[in-house]
Amino acid sequence: MTTSPVETEHLDVLIIGAGISGIGAAYYLQRDHPNRDYAILEARAATGGTWDLFRYPGIRSDSDLHTFGYEFKPWRDERAIASADKILDYLRETAAEHGIDRKVRFRHHVLGVTWSSSDARWTVEVERADVGDVVAFTATWLFFATGYYRYDKGFSPDLPGRENFAGPVVHPQHWPEDLDCAGKRVVVIGSGATAVTVVPALAATAAHVTMLQRTPSYVLPVPSKDAIGNRLRALLGEERAYRVIRRKNIAQQRAIWWLCQRFPRPARAVIRRINATLLPAGYPVDEHFNPPYGPWDQRLCVAPDGDLFKVIREGDASVVTDRIAGFTESGVLLESGRELGADVVVTATGLTVRPFGGIAVTVDDVPVRLADTVAYKGMMLSGVPNLAFAVGYTASSWTLKVGLLCEYFCRLLAHMDAHGYEVCVPAVPDAAMPKRPFLDLASGYVQRALDQLPSQGDRKPWLTSMDYHADVKLLRRSPVQDADLAFSRVNGSGAGRAARPRPPARER
Repeated sequence: MTTSPVETEHLDVLIIGAGISGIGAAYYLQRDHPNRDYAILEARAATGGTWDLFRYPGIRSDSDLHTFGYEFKPWRDERAIASADKILDYLRETAAEHGIDRKVRFRHHVLGVTWSSSDARWTVEVERADVGDVVAFTATWLFFATGYYRYDKGFSPDLPGRENFAGPVVHPQHWPEDLDCAGKRVVVIGSGATAVTVVPALAATAAHVTMLQRTPSYVLPVPSKDAIGNRLRALLGEERAYRVIRRKNIAQQRAIWWLCQRFPRPARAVIRRINATLLPAGYPVDEHFNPPYGPWDQRLCVAPDGDLFKVIREGDASVVTDRIAGFTESGVLLESGRELGADVVVTATGLTVRPFGGIAVTVDDVPVRLADTVAYKGMMLSGVPNLAFAVGYTASSWTLKVGLLCEYFCRLLAHMDAHGYEVCVPAVPDAAMPKRPFLDLASGYVQRALDQLPSQGDRKPWLTSMDYHADVKLLRRSPVQDADLAFSRVNGSGAGRAARPRPPARER
């Protein structure tokens, strides 16, 4: 491999990541700015991001596809909670329909990005795994669509005595293609969304599946088919019905989140009552399905058609709430002294957060420490010019937020065009502004990474909203011009000095 870039190519916008966010960003960019050159850099050999990477049994969406899908492309399948293969087909169909797939540079792993104020551009160093060279791109803007977790490594806690176990120990993020759990005893360690997905899928063929959890999670049964939505599709047709279904489901998601936040004790009671009706008579609901935290302090887990409760009810799966003391050759030893016999152990223990794909960001030779920055409108970083990123909702469908961020990004570019600006950088006006974590969740994967994430402020535009309707106003309807957003020109006005605004022009 060469150690220095062998070629340089300039683009107006470089999108990093060809998953659901990157494909969405490309669509809005070429729709609103068809004359801008762009490319998508993808480290892997395929589009689809998460939905191509994860291969564990039962992988599916947590959100309905009428809101998790793109606003511009109706979801046409009768199942609103969809399997990964259907989501992947949907994403690739979207990319092909709009020619986005032709803009993807596969096996282009970004090593680092460096901003030069004198040139008003980014230099992006890329390792090309396909040919073994390091190449360089330059770009006026970067759009990070990398999500916030590490693709090549999930989180695995220190499990004492793991080497004593005779069978395979696998993390869902790295599911072996040849792993067959049919007729075997499986212990799934974890209680989050992945565990709630894997357990029913494995229970279909395994001798028995045990979900071993240290702390319970909230689990809500949700119909996999949207009966009202499917009826509307029959009555109104795909396009009109899709708009109505999206509005209905957005309102439903918002109502559930708001009620859980505003009235946590009644919400907890309702969820517990629902769980109790789906579990066997006399089941210890409070031991296994009554978390010590409030609803939506962590993400709610979804059980399509109550599948988790069904396999428990039928005796194909069970839940054990305890702590691991160690492993034996034939299973997992618990602190209570009980041993869970196992042929296979699945560590559904969560994600490893790695914002911006772990890519080093440098501005004028000074490395940017993300924890020292504050997120502007949930999509830019204080003190970092011409860089946007996409992180979706944690309390609703990811893509609802990403769509609004992409719309705003395109409006921002149009505003800069209209005024002749070349550089845009958010600037925190008050260093004493109270701050809190960018991802305001109590989930372990977030808490483990707080020192790697930006902060958010306590007021707009530095407050990262989880409310779709508030974001519609902030990102779609509010003016781009903002006292906390500094614009400048390099030629004629000097890099880094705010240019005197021209008379306002009508924005698209």
